This record gives sequence, C-alpha cells and structure tokens, in this order.
Amino acid sequence: MSAGFTFDVTANPSPASAERRAEILANPGFGQFMTDHMIEATWRVDEGWSSGRGTPYGQISMEPAAAVLHYAQEVFEGLKAYRHADGSIWTFRPEMNAARLQRSAARLALPELPSEIFLHSLEVLVGLDRDWVPAFGDGEKSLYLRPFLFATSAYIGLRPSHEVRYMCIASPAASIFTGGLRPISLWISHYARAGAGGTGAAKCGGNYASALAGQIEGQRNGCDQAVFLDSSTRTYLDELGGMNVFFVTKDGRLVTPELTGTILEGITRDSILKLAGEFGLVAQERQVPIAEWQEGVASGDILEVFACGTAAIVTPIGELRWDGGLAPSTAGDHGGPVTNGIRERLLGIQQGRSEDTYGWMTRLL
Repeated sequence: MSAGFTFDVTANPSPASAERRAEILANPGFGQFMTDHMIEATWRVDEGWSSGRGTPYGQISMEPAAAVLHYAQEVFEGLKAYRHADGSIWTFRPEMNAARLQRSAARLALPELPSEIFLHSLEVLVGLDRDWVPAFGDGEKSLYLRPFLFATSAYIGLRPSHEVRYMCIASPAASIFTGGLRPISLWISHYARAGAGGTGAAKCGGNYASALAGQIEGQRNGCDQAVFLDSSTRTYLDELGGMNVFFVTKDGRLVTPELTGTILEGITRDSILKLAGEFGLVAQERQVPIAEWQEGVASGDILEVFACGTAAIVTPIGELRWDGGLAPSTAGDHGGPVTNGIRERLLGIQQGRSEDTYGWMTRLL
C-alpha cells in the first residue's frame, strides 16, 4: 500500500565538506561521484511496500543467495535534476520514468512501485542533497538520479523474489562529451541487443550488459559505439546500446524506428517526436531498413542522423561503418541545424531558459 507512505530521514553525520563538494562540482564527469544520501524502501510479498528511509550513502548488505545476483532480476531508471535561475530545482517528465519503471518491473516479475512513492523519493533525496545540484548557468551540469529495484530473496530457485528493494542514488554530472560536442561514429554490430518477445523494451541491466560486447566490437573497428539490428532478419535498425536513433530526411520527415518490443521506449525519444512540428518536420515511427541509412546518406535523402537519451540528450551521428563499407558523415564538426536546434530546445526547457509549453517540468524543491 502507498497511502501514508513516508521516508524516515537520517542525515549523514559526515557529509562532504563544502570545499570537497565545490571541487567535485567543478569537474564532476559522469557517474563518478555520489552525493551524501540515498533512498531505500522494501517490498515483501505478504506486506507490500513498507515505509522508506533516507540514509547516508554507503555500502549495502545482502545475502550471497540474493536472487538479483543469480537471475538478474532488477530494473532501473535515469533522470536529471536541474537548478533554475531562481534557485528552484526541477526534473523532466518524471511521471514517464515512474510509468516505465512499472512496465519494466512487470516484465521482470518485480512488484510495481507506485508513482507517488517514486516521485516522493526524488523529492526527499534532492531535498537532502540540494547543495549537490549544480548552479544555474554552469554549462550542461545537472544532478543525475538513479532509481532502481532489485530482488533480494535469499533463495537459489527460479521464482519471482518474495523480497525486493527499491533504492535511489544521485551523482552530479557534466556533459558526457569531453572536449565539446562532436559527432560519434557507429559500427553495425554482429551481435543482437534483444530479441522478439524478450526484454528489449524493459530498462533492465541485462540489456546493457548484452550491448557491451557490441560496443567493444565497435571500438576495435575504430568507432565510438555500436548500433544493433533486429535479431530475426538483421535487416532493420533497432537502437544503440543506450540511445534511440533519428533521421532528418530531405522531404521534411523526422524518422525513428517504431517500438516493436525490442527497443527501449525512450523519454527523450518521445519528447523529440512531440517537438518535430516546431522544426517544420513530420514525425514518423516505422521500421527503418539499415540499407536506407547506408544508401540515403550517399543519395542525399538523409540530411542528418542523431541519437538521443537522458545522459547525452541529443548526440550527432557521423560515420556509419560495417564490414567492407562506410556511410559518410552528414554532421560536419558539430552536428546539423536540426540536430542542434532540437538539442538546444530540450536543454532550454530542462534548464528553465525556454518556455515549457508542454508542461514537462516538475518542481522538486
């Protein structure tokens, strides 16, 4: 039950000093440093969700037989908190993250976390660690929030866990692009990220683990990342290991692969589809043959290609490479006008520099 659910707070008795925090915030990188606190809540099959806690960040304890360690029964989310000019702190479409966490949990046979508990946990954590949210106007810096669910039943047998833990941690984050925004090169992987009827649409760690071999494969072939095709025919584009893909076409369309169950339902992806009209483009979700990308860049039918996700926001894509071939970049040194226009529009809304005409922002503090 979620009615009356509370988070009992224990403040960290030894938080990072103001000097140490300032040092980290000056150059936080991405995912390298954690804030002073974390959120915890527990679900048990005969009790439901019990009252949660806000505690000092630290190590966690669980049984070696915990189900997550043997059967990978876990899911997670990722979103960011932004400080606006008046000092208030906001986040972007968190109700979408709450709903996706529920869908992911259902697919992995985990209990669904009520949206109100999810949203309240963000408010509590950001309230505790408000000083870790980077200043307004400090580039693309934000506070990255990582909520996750994992199975803790100590039972080596294949069944849904009778005990599950919810946690949320936070990490100050700069742009993931060291040295400035630049187009990334992609390799068409020989591996598949997900298959029909599998967990491709769920945000679970196994999908990302399965993408790592493809990423290594891409790097060995001189590319930044890999792009994955459908597992059945190896004809159609799915996604990158952690980002969705978009094309800007000569005839005024903004095209992305349709959701077939093997592609993550990206929140940034959904937002970009809704922004298409602002740029005079018609949004289109459909199957995209990889040959269309390979040939469309050379013919001029495809003007720009970009990827999107919470961490990178919008990333221009340059060369596409595969065994024996290459599709040249359309991105120049820093991406095309639509790519950069959409990126700036999203950032403007998130950072409070542009009007939020869609009602996407939620105030946390």
